[in-house]
Amino acid sequence: MHKALVIIPTYNEIENISAIVEKVVGYPDNFDVLVIDDNSPDGTAQAVESLMQQYPERVYLEKREGKLGLGTAYIHGFKWALQRDYGYIIEMDADFSHNPDDLTKLYHNSKDKGYDVSIGSRYVSGVNVVNWPMGRVLMSYFASAYVRFITRMKLRDATAGFVCYRRRVLESIDLDKIEFKGYAFQIEMKFKAHRKGFKISEIPIIFVNRRLGTSKMNSSIFGEAMFGVIKLKLDSIFKRGS
Repeated sequence: MHKALVIIPTYNEIENISAIVEKVVGYPDNFDVLVIDDNSPDGTAQAVESLMQQYPERVYLEKREGKLGLGTAYIHGFKWALQRDYGYIIEMDADFSHNPDDLTKLYHNSKDKGYDVSIGSRYVSGVNVVNWPMGRVLMSYFASAYVRFITRMKLRDATAGFVCYRRRVLESIDLDKIEFKGYAFQIEMKFKAHRKGFKISEIPIIFVNRRLGTSKMNSSIFGEAMFGVIKLKLDSIFKRGS
């Protein structure tokens, strides 16, 4: 089962969505694309519907009623993928901060090298972030160090949002029990995969801050991650959750 699905959550990404989808479907690995749109008022969903006509059975759209959080968007996409015959499910941003050319590296790291979780990492080979303010770079870098210290995972970039999962990883996790919606969602998914003994690998990427559209990042997302990591660790100690 080698089919791969790229899940792209969106809210007001009209400047980027057509270009990113066309880029992804153009690769020889024949990635399908699922856009999860949270009722964008700027016409993002309508742009995707046009692409669906252009790329039938390659581009799909799930529309939700409002902004429900990044984590719930990915869980929606994971469940959608598991109802179909996708063997590899990839998370990716809509705004080109993740270089689509790296999709092939993530996919083949899992497909050919046998890794269950392949992470596009900003910090596994130094600090590879472009156009971020220094304060945000430091906050993100030290957040990853904090996660390593608390969880004892050896990952350099536990909050990364550019990730390829083998199907069996998502099948093994009770997606209805995932608690967090922001940065902590990314940590929680990796921590659960780690706890279940799956093989996890980090591949160096260069993360480029968005050029078009508005960032969805805010301080409350970092706050959720800081406190969420402690909760994840305590739950694992006392065997709560799955």
